[in-house]
Amino acid sequence: MAVTGVGLVSPIGIGRAAAWDAAVGGRSGAGPITRFDASGYGVQIACEVDDFEPGDFLDRKAARRMDRVAQMAVAAARMAVDESGVVIGSRSERVGCVVSTGNGGNESFEEQHRILRERGPSRVSPLAVSMSIANMAGGHVSMELGTRGPLLSTLTACATGLHSLAEAADMIRRGAADVVLAGGAEAAMTPFAVAGLDASKAMSHRNDDPEGASRPFDANRDGFVLGEAAAVLVLEEMDEALRRDAPILCELAGYGATCDAHHLTEPAPGGMEQAEAMRIAMRRAGLEPEQIDYVNAHATSTWAGDIAEVAGIRAALGDAHAATTCVSATKSMHGHCVGATGAVEAALTALTVAEGVIPPTINLTNLDPECAGVDHVANVARRRRVGAALCSGFGFGGHNGVVAMTEVAR
Repeated sequence: MAVTGVGLVSPIGIGRAAAWDAAVGGRSGAGPITRFDASGYGVQIACEVDDFEPGDFLDRKAARRMDRVAQMAVAAARMAVDESGVVIGSRSERVGCVVSTGNGGNESFEEQHRILRERGPSRVSPLAVSMSIANMAGGHVSMELGTRGPLLSTLTACATGLHSLAEAADMIRRGAADVVLAGGAEAAMTPFAVAGLDASKAMSHRNDDPEGASRPFDANRDGFVLGEAAAVLVLEEMDEALRRDAPILCELAGYGATCDAHHLTEPAPGGMEQAEAMRIAMRRAGLEPEQIDYVNAHATSTWAGDIAEVAGIRAALGDAHAATTCVSATKSMHGHCVGATGAVEAALTALTVAEGVIPPTINLTNLDPECAGVDHVANVARRRRVGAALCSGFGFGGHNGVVAMTEVAR
């Protein structure tokens, strides 16, 4: 499946060029939380999207009827379609959409709940439900861009973005659509969401050093930094993309999905089911482990998660090849964007394959010995041809998703 366009609204930049420049430059998008008063919280830092103006992508009336998560999703989708050169127009019934979130409209839900508690049920907005439910990011993308093919939302926590890409690719393979807009969005920078995530004991409290707080694989890591983002990729059948001389970034060649069936929030020790998802993705892509040049790791900067993931990579690729396989975690820069994170990382992986430059894991200054055994691209980007890459996403509840991306000879 050809990837012909990417759109990004992220803490490290809005648009492909800005986000990619920051990623290869190793620039963090972390800072103090500004979207609400977090002074009484244990965690006071996050990766917020700065300078996002919905009016740059939507008319004012439409924007007012959307939660922030949908606004960002529409923006990312518009950029992706513009980049791909796809004209929806009269072929709209053959254009699908799988754009999903992990939580839905967090800001709208919390605001309307506050109104209910303080002012009573008669003051709740008639748009409260439509602005809050988790499928509406994709719904608004479809309505704003005019796609009339299949419309789905996958909700699998932090694996959502990758599962959306997988479902989109299958949609094209089974002939249900010719083109699909696929990805994820999340805007969970809200009092309840931050408090709830912090209560899980998985977030960094390095409030005095926001840019250094997300440090996957580092021995001094203390948890993830929450991010918000939207990322959409345009997928289309390869022969059609070649026929119209589309700007193909890479091929989405395969995917794998498994479940840990282990714990609410922690991965199974040893990363065995994560490894199996990698094996399935490689098998479906027709790849041998020795062909994998790069892994964009889920690596959230949590203690158990990073260790399990490296173990999974080693199990899937074999110790000998894993030791020479480049691995990096772009979450060190854009944070953990929940339902959007897999789509953001897939977009960056697609660009890695296209550009031959691997973004680094920043803040990796003291490697945890239990995360050794792979070739960590630490702190500085590395120029290297990437013929095949894996991008991993693992969610609360044991959801595992991996996509395989390969270069396309033109």
